[in-house]
Amino acid sequence: MKLAITGFSNSGKTTVFNALTGLELETTPYPVSASADVEPRTGVVKIPDPRVDRLSSIYLPKKTTYATVEYIDYVGITSAAAGGDVSQNTKVFNLLRDADAVVHVVRAFRDDSVMHPLGGTDPLRDIASFEDELILGDLELVEKRLQKIEEQEKKGRKQNPADRRLLLKCRNALEEETSLRDIEFNDEEKRLMLPYQFLTTIPEIIVLNIGEGDINSPEVKALLDKTEKYFRGKGRGAVPPVVPLCGKIEMEIAQLPPDEAGEFLDDLGIEESAMHRLCRVSYEALGLISFFTVGRDEVKAWTVKKGTSAHRAAGRIHSDIERGFIRAEVVSYDDLISSGGDMVRARERGLVRLEGKTYEVRDGDIINFKFNV
Repeated sequence: MKLAITGFSNSGKTTVFNALTGLELETTPYPVSASADVEPRTGVVKIPDPRVDRLSSIYLPKKTTYATVEYIDYVGITSAAAGGDVSQNTKVFNLLRDADAVVHVVRAFRDDSVMHPLGGTDPLRDIASFEDELILGDLELVEKRLQKIEEQEKKGRKQNPADRRLLLKCRNALEEETSLRDIEFNDEEKRLMLPYQFLTTIPEIIVLNIGEGDINSPEVKALLDKTEKYFRGKGRGAVPPVVPLCGKIEMEIAQLPPDEAGEFLDDLGIEESAMHRLCRVSYEALGLISFFTVGRDEVKAWTVKKGTSAHRAAGRIHSDIERGFIRAEVVSYDDLISSGGDMVRARERGLVRLEGKTYEVRDGDIINFKFNV
């Protein structure tokens, strides 16, 4: 699963990427153009999970494997309202369309040495401007597709009328400056929409990149409230997750050994790194859950979509297990821990279940698949 880190130039995108991945990519106080020789940078990040830590302390395995997600960093987008050259946005939008979710970094820190492409720091203005650019990107895509349909029909090639109706519906919404995520679509329309990869339907996470002196400040709490109010006013059924963090401090924490990082957090009065919270929020935004396999060789978290069947989950481990699936022996993490971490005791208490192919895997399930090939 891939998440694209994006936003306007100089919002701190690369700083957040460095903090997530532990890398040390160069950051600049000036915007970088997509026309420059810059390629997207990727990093795979472990999802912190205390359940994996606890299971490892019980089984003492040779190897412990956490769930992971992939983050992508690239140049920032440009605002048409600010008079910028929006031609570079096409490259950025193509990257976003291939992502499973977007991490939108919003500048909420003030630093005169780092120019702001839209002028002074104004997080709510930037959020609204960013949404406008995504809407324009989708509108351009719709217009091109409608034009292509018209050209094909002039050549006598019959086109799907349902496709045209969908695109017209999308165009009407976008021309009203409404994101497609705020519009109701039926199941057939949703199916037709999939190939288009509309920008304003991609799950979004808002990161408010605050200043060093703003951690735990009432001003940040007020900004959180205003951000959530903004999205509620847009008619969204669900407000996107909003995570405040100081990218500069989080990047410093990411470079420290774990014990020193813990002391640093204590000194700041922070219980947990904001990057850990962002990782978990990213995982949830993608609709993902973890199930576990345990043993002396390895304790491992496996990633599946919510609603995945036991049969399909078996295939995540190996295609042979899916092909020869017999049944799944399942115990929840909480039930195992309540049994003192003892699988034998969990069985004696009737907490270990045998499930068939159609069983819907739940977050925290510990599964032993029975199969025969």
